[in-house]
Amino acid sequence: MVEISTLQNKLKDYLSEDLLPLVNEGYQFALKSHEGQLRKSGEPYLEHPLQTALIVADLMLDVNCVVAALLHDVVEDCGVALAELENRFGSEVTKLVDGVTKLSKLTKPADGAIVKPKKSADDPQARIESLRKMFIAMAEDIRVVIIKLADRLHNMRTLKALSPDKRRSVARETMDIYAPLAHRLGIWQLEWELEDLSLRHLDPAKYKEITQLVAVRREERERYIKQVIRVINDELIKSGIKAEVYGRPKNIYGIYKKIEKYSADGKEFSDIYDLLAVRVLVDEINDCYNSLGVIHSLWRPIPGQFDDYIANPKDNMYQSLHTTVMALDAKPLEIQVRTYEMHRLSEYGIAAHWRYKEGNKGDMRFDEKVAWLRQLMDWQRELSIPDFLDMVKTDMFGDQVFVYTPQGEIKQMPAGSTPLDFAYRIHTELGHHCIGAKINGKLESLTYQLRNGDTVEILSTRTDRGPSLDWLNPNSGYINSSHARARIKQWFKRREKATNIDTGKALLEKEFRRLGIPLSEQEQIALLFKYDDMDDFLAALGCGDVSTHQIAVKLSASPDTEDIPQSVVRPLADVEPAVQVMGVGDLLTRVAQCCNPVPGDEIMGFITRTRGITVHRKDCPNVLNEDEKERLVKVEWGRTGHAYPVSVLIEANDRVGLLRDITALVSDEKVNIAAVSSVDYDDGVTNIYLTLHISDIRQLSRLLSKIDRIVGVLSVARSAEAAKRES
Repeated sequence: MVEISTLQNKLKDYLSEDLLPLVNEGYQFALKSHEGQLRKSGEPYLEHPLQTALIVADLMLDVNCVVAALLHDVVEDCGVALAELENRFGSEVTKLVDGVTKLSKLTKPADGAIVKPKKSADDPQARIESLRKMFIAMAEDIRVVIIKLADRLHNMRTLKALSPDKRRSVARETMDIYAPLAHRLGIWQLEWELEDLSLRHLDPAKYKEITQLVAVRREERERYIKQVIRVINDELIKSGIKAEVYGRPKNIYGIYKKIEKYSADGKEFSDIYDLLAVRVLVDEINDCYNSLGVIHSLWRPIPGQFDDYIANPKDNMYQSLHTTVMALDAKPLEIQVRTYEMHRLSEYGIAAHWRYKEGNKGDMRFDEKVAWLRQLMDWQRELSIPDFLDMVKTDMFGDQVFVYTPQGEIKQMPAGSTPLDFAYRIHTELGHHCIGAKINGKLESLTYQLRNGDTVEILSTRTDRGPSLDWLNPNSGYINSSHARARIKQWFKRREKATNIDTGKALLEKEFRRLGIPLSEQEQIALLFKYDDMDDFLAALGCGDVSTHQIAVKLSASPDTEDIPQSVVRPLADVEPAVQVMGVGDLLTRVAQCCNPVPGDEIMGFITRTRGITVHRKDCPNVLNEDEKERLVKVEWGRTGHAYPVSVLIEANDRVGLLRDITALVSDEKVNIAAVSSVDYDDGVTNIYLTLHISDIRQLSRLLSKIDRIVGVLSVARSAEAAKRES
């Protein structure tokens, strides 16, 4: 176990001696409070707050922050009242401890006593509420989240003491919330370790594979880097530039992301050239550009591989020059050039700024860097808890793009945002009244995905039209930010319930007709969503709480509820049986061409005399009218998804390029077209019949939604008539 002397020695490097007694007092209080408590690993519980304080001390934060780190669990786990902490350590330490304390552990009635809550600490709702509380406290004092990050880092270092399921749960939350938060605050020291430890528990096999790959030829790579460093050093000395040059290895998670990217391009691990990079540290900004000139005179820079983050800093305060050159032996090498001050900020981020500015709230630069926090707080007052967490994960911690208003004001948006997302970011009413958008002076679709540097002008109407429910459909592509989605849901929730019920009923009937599901199944769908009252379900559908996309997800009986990957459908010749007969496994089966069931449909088997079992939909007329009921057997879909033929009828106004647009869209969805035919009518309407190879009903729903938005398409639905034409 670490001793208090280790912490004191670390603090002596940057704190004055007269402050150390307060740290010792905090340690003694924590020691007494946690007396007899053990962690799940079996070590004394005090080891955790002491290690948390050491991580905070590594960031060289002030004495109150260190003391709060030592005491951060005494309220939560020892029943110590906040009033007692304030009497002993003052209001500043108490506010920091309160900000880190989970809501799931206690509530405070008016008399200040501690009351154990009904919710478990592992309850998902309680965890979300605690995160929300942390963000609110963080907006008032950034040190709250630094303590929380230190707390989480030590928990991740000791995660092996938990069960496998709990480890994965904590690691997933760390990867989704805490590592991106460390990145947003610019604290690389914490970010890289949180990412690596999360990956270690989320994908242990991949983590081990990468560490082994990195170990191979490590000595050779390190010899090469030493040669490069020697050459750069010599040239900088000749140019009169004082610099420190050293090699920088990538973290495991960084390599993992790089491998994913390279795999998508068909490249191998051996093609990754920047497992090691070189960093050059200098005193002044002018030295950065002069050093860059020296490096580019030594080796040819690779076009498109230069970034000037000094002139254009990242939103987390990061500044540096990045270049990739063809170095010794014509090998590509990444080189970063920055000042010592920039390096300090890149390693410690907002913690370094707080330390050197002593948290001066009058500092304009500091206020600018945490402006996103104020925006976060504005939203949290208006959003429901699940919407708030979703917004934090996607809008705040995801990749970002920077776009401009017509007046030249820059706006930061989540990557993948559309003009509608932008409109709602500017003002809720502008989003509600949006009818179009100009991007860089040119009219674009509302599903256009914004790019860095775009100038966005929103076209709106003065009429009281309101948003469209179709905007909430993830398959439509109209919005990709949680902020816009929450605003649209709020608009629909404010409507009369009767109106929402009518809207929901119309949507449900349309989706059922499109997927070929009998309307008699409506009550079953409501039960799938745990609604006992049909009107409540229809109202939820009508106000956007439930989407038609989610109906397809539920019908497919998949554990995934939101993120549906694009399925790559194999040719039918390779399809393996995916139907279980009477629960005994895969027997000889074939899909009936009269009704073409797909996973998600309720099915029934019919024992044929020569071809095994034919699988029909339960509502197929051939099943309902079968005289020999004893030949009908219970069957169910297997767990593996494969390709199934589905017949679709598209009714559209005929035009040049219509079939091309349809087939291109189907191809983009990686769906195979087995057959296509059409019938033209005198009134200019055409019926197009397609037979598609579909993996499940979710994919079918997504595809039909997209076809429905093609110009000229009047309706699209699963079709028994099309099946007859192709059989």
